Amino acid sequence: MKRENFTSRFGVLMAMAGSAIGLGNMWRFPYMLGEYGGAAFILVYILCVFLLSLPILFCEFIIGRRSQTNAFGAFGKLAPGTAWKWVGLISLFAPLIIVSYYSVIGGWSLQYFFKACTFGFTDYVTHEELDSMFNDFVSSPLIPILGHTFFLLITALIVMGGVKGGIERFGKVMMPILFVVVVLIAVRAMTLEGASEGITYLFKPDFSKLTPEVCAAALGQSFFSLSLGCGTMLTYASYVNKSENIAKSSAAIAVSDLVFAMIAGCAIMPAVFAFGLSPQSGPGLVFKTLPFIFSQMPLGALVGILFFLALLIAALTSSISLFEVGVAYLVEEKGMKRRTASLSIFLVTWIVGIFCSLSFGPLSEFEILGNTLFDFFDKLSANFLMTIGSFLVVLFAGWKMKKADVMDEFTNGGTLGGNVRMFNFIWFIIRWIAPLVIIAIFLSNLFI
Repeated sequence: MKRENFTSRFGVLMAMAGSAIGLGNMWRFPYMLGEYGGAAFILVYILCVFLLSLPILFCEFIIGRRSQTNAFGAFGKLAPGTAWKWVGLISLFAPLIIVSYYSVIGGWSLQYFFKACTFGFTDYVTHEELDSMFNDFVSSPLIPILGHTFFLLITALIVMGGVKGGIERFGKVMMPILFVVVVLIAVRAMTLEGASEGITYLFKPDFSKLTPEVCAAALGQSFFSLSLGCGTMLTYASYVNKSENIAKSSAAIAVSDLVFAMIAGCAIMPAVFAFGLSPQSGPGLVFKTLPFIFSQMPLGALVGILFFLALLIAALTSSISLFEVGVAYLVEEKGMKRRTASLSIFLVTWIVGIFCSLSFGPLSEFEILGNTLFDFFDKLSANFLMTIGSFLVVLFAGWKMKKADVMDEFTNGGTLGGNVRMFNFIWFIIRWIAPLVIIAIFLSNLFI
């Protein structure tokens, strides 16, 4: 059977930008901003995206498109008969772990969207009441699991539709909607009385807040946000037409991700400051602090509906890409039909996700290395699996693949003059800078 590919440049951009733009932008980036000093964190984050994460994205693009196969099989195909084929195990294992707990947060997004649609937040008049409501909700043994199940089922049904009919079609429709919705929320938030302090927090850096911990956090966020090192970009790149410009497409994805993260910050931080709340609310910022703001602000009920719709769409675009990694492996390596492969990945991630959800309630006392199961999987994937995966990707592209093959893929056989001129600089970063910086990130995650 002929292998599917994306059918248009716009489809490629929307699908791959959708993989990058997700809860990492809407949920993780705002609370990281709050915890690590606002504008100073943003500046380091921007540098990390363009000087390190973008060259790593080039590597994933090159490996994926040249191999024209799944994340597990790509290394074995490009380096047959070597131990490099086992690198694909990380690219297979990481997204399964991530989507298992990611779908729990996706389920929360689904539940909060329905609650916003029924104006459920207006029943709570204080921040403490909403905080208590969230804690009671996530510790429930049943309702969050239902949300997790429906969210994961939606993901599986879209992936069952295939690369063109499912993934690309969903991205083409939902990504523009997501962008428009978040822009509208940002405009409303920035026009609130007292929002100027939040805008200052976002755009006026306080360099005294720059520490090694802040830099390490910004580096890690750039990896997490662009979905590097977990096989998603590599898998999507394998569906990209050979005529596409890798440098241009990758840069467009990185810029889209960065712009969206900034708009998400503008949608949240001005409102947080306008209502005199602390930006250092941690992971609960979206689910505890924002519903209180929506319950207090003019037109807040409508803004709340739009925000949690955007959060749900963002969660789905990323979960689809994570899901597809395992499905592509089962279809191409094990000969399964796409429907059967999708149901198999659904079953595995659904079961693991149930235990992650229960770690907020009945299983909260069960810990691995001092972390609940949910927190353990989050730290394992974001701090270690994605970092190690990225390290192996740059080593493979920079040291195992032939320079001529990498250049051929990056320049489309030498036909892209601009790519030819920048190649030696990119090659230097891939071979020397990126591996050393990734090692530094890994060590910082261990000791900071």
